[in-house]
Amino acid sequence: MTDTRQKLIEATAETLRKDGIAGLSARSVAARAEVNQALVFYHFGTMPELIQAATRAAVDENVIYYREQFAQIGSLRELLEVGRELHDREHTTGNIAVMAQLLAGAQQDLLLAEAGRYAMARWCEQIEAVVRRLMEDSPLAGVVDPAGLASMISAVFVGLELYDGVDPVGSRAALDAVERLVVLVDVVDDLGPVASRALRSRLKKASAAR
Repeated sequence: MTDTRQKLIEATAETLRKDGIAGLSARSVAARAEVNQALVFYHFGTMPELIQAATRAAVDENVIYYREQFAQIGSLRELLEVGRELHDREHTTGNIAVMAQLLAGAQQDLLLAEAGRYAMARWCEQIEAVVRRLMEDSPLAGVVDPAGLASMISAVFVGLELYDGVDPVGSRAALDAVERLVVLVDVVDDLGPVASRALRSRLKKASAAR
């Protein structure tokens, strides 16, 4: 990646954090990057393409940052703890503000919507790998769809992050409620073999009846 291209990507992310998507333009990004405005279109063609590139770069960097921690997670409770750490870090770095602006712009722009899907897919991929590993010996195995659960966890996390911007107390209460659900899953996982088989059978029957 050329130095100018990297400057434009970093300036785009910073502009989204500070000024929102309404303040994002080729002129504002070029000024923040301290380069000629024409270079925006030379390197990226359009502003949505630049925003897409900046989003992908930020998500890829974060996934790499957390990959080792995800690989070491041994329970849903540990997954929640990593989620809390991610929550705090993403607020500090301003990445939540970028995601909020991206989701707002995605309603009207296909390229931004594609960038949003890419971001969610990258996180879902990491979380699904954790969920599949944790579900292997659980009574919930065969009943819970790991891909669907990973998508739900990602959607809840993004929702809570955006919610936190308008009601931090409510957001924390919701996260605490998620933690209580995790405790329930831990209790299920600690059931003995007879109870586990009985629960698995009941869950499969209930699932088949839907």
